[in-house]
Amino acid sequence: PEPGRCAHFVLRKRRFCRMIPAPGRRFCGEHGHEEEQNDRKRIPCPLDPKHTVYEDQLQKHLKKCNSREKPKPVYFVQDINAGLKDVAEVPEKQVPLSSLSIEELQNLIIKLKKASNGLELHLKEQILSHQALQEALNDPKNGESASKHLKQQASILGNMERLHLLGPGRCFVEFGAGRGKLSHWVDVALENVESVQFLLVERATTRFKVDGKHKRRDSVFERLQVDIQHLCLNKVPILEKKKLPVVGIGKHLCGAATDLALRCLVESYTTCCDGEDEEPAPKRSRAAQTEAAPHRSAGNESTTEDHKPVAGIVIALCCHHKCDWTHYVGREFFKSVGLGPVEFHYFQRMSSWATCGMRETTSKASTSEDCADQTDDPGEHEQTLSRTESGSDTLQGILSVEERKEIGCLCKRLIDHGRIEYLQQQGFKAALQYYTEPAVSLENVLLTAVPSPSLIPEPTK
Repeated sequence: PEPGRCAHFVLRKRRFCRMIPAPGRRFCGEHGHEEEQNDRKRIPCPLDPKHTVYEDQLQKHLKKCNSREKPKPVYFVQDINAGLKDVAEVPEKQVPLSSLSIEELQNLIIKLKKASNGLELHLKEQILSHQALQEALNDPKNGESASKHLKQQASILGNMERLHLLGPGRCFVEFGAGRGKLSHWVDVALENVESVQFLLVERATTRFKVDGKHKRRDSVFERLQVDIQHLCLNKVPILEKKKLPVVGIGKHLCGAATDLALRCLVESYTTCCDGEDEEPAPKRSRAAQTEAAPHRSAGNESTTEDHKPVAGIVIALCCHHKCDWTHYVGREFFKSVGLGPVEFHYFQRMSSWATCGMRETTSKASTSEDCADQTDDPGEHEQTLSRTESGSDTLQGILSVEERKEIGCLCKRLIDHGRIEYLQQQGFKAALQYYTEPAVSLENVLLTAVPSPSLIPEPTK
């Protein structure tokens, strides 16, 4: 170890710990248990067992621990975007896919194909690029992973430009922002554009953020450390003050996070109440939504004061196996085709077949790495389905790898179609398209939505 540094060797990092131990000690506080001490004992912190603390200093530590509960920000509204309030609709115990009989599995596949009949399953290709990333794309120092990220980000920006979403007087809200790379490239693309705001929504503390690159720029970057489930955009001070049209963006927004983000944008952003303790405004019926639509245009003087328009939504979809019926925005669509929470549970599990195929050689390399290559935080996108859990034992001799892949894709499209119908009912023109090649990312579907012509907001001057 370096002089004056901890003597603990960190195997994962292949180096000694760099913390400074107390005078007369060889190890820092975190690794002090390696030093023979009969008088003091270290225990896992009850707030976060990833680190330890001296037992006799526990109460003092709890007051300053970084994992302690902090005061809620003004934009925190408990479960504002959660969706389903009546948990009685969700069965208490779901039978694993591997426990189903061959007949039950076949009946599920029949239901899936019947519900998918008539849906647009062959998506249009919109593999685009953007000038802002050309220099980075051509950098010979790029590794394979960096190159894949850049191609996806370039295509997302290209699709935003195609939808005329890259312009002045807008607030770009990146959901599941991670390091904030997507917002970074949007900012580069809008280098000479005025009055642009960025809100980076991420519930976890993130290392190696790129926000610092923008400190000398005119654009404003602000991080919101909050779960999307509890985020009320109406209460974010900058939006409350400037009332900018919002563009919601995301690169590989995992499972239920996509549904939470959609509801955050098109429901709570419009209806979130002014009083913190008040209940959110009740949902309107489809007829009421349709009737009210012509009166919601940004140029109409009769628009309610609390209405703040959403200029567009561009989200790269990911990890359908992490969707949740309680948060899913397409529940009405599922019910309309005779499906419910039980079928949704199985379809979301089967959706993983689209990217892993449940081959005999399925391993961490063929599951989590597909997602890991696509994201800033691989841990958030790791597949949690084991081969047995996913029912491969039941499937042996019944479905080929290609058939399983086809069924997995059907499950994804069905879940995504529910999201499209939801957005259409909320007054948006929504679509799904392939935005990159499968060789770049197996999760290569982009959801886009812009307000119907009568609802398109005018940019703030």
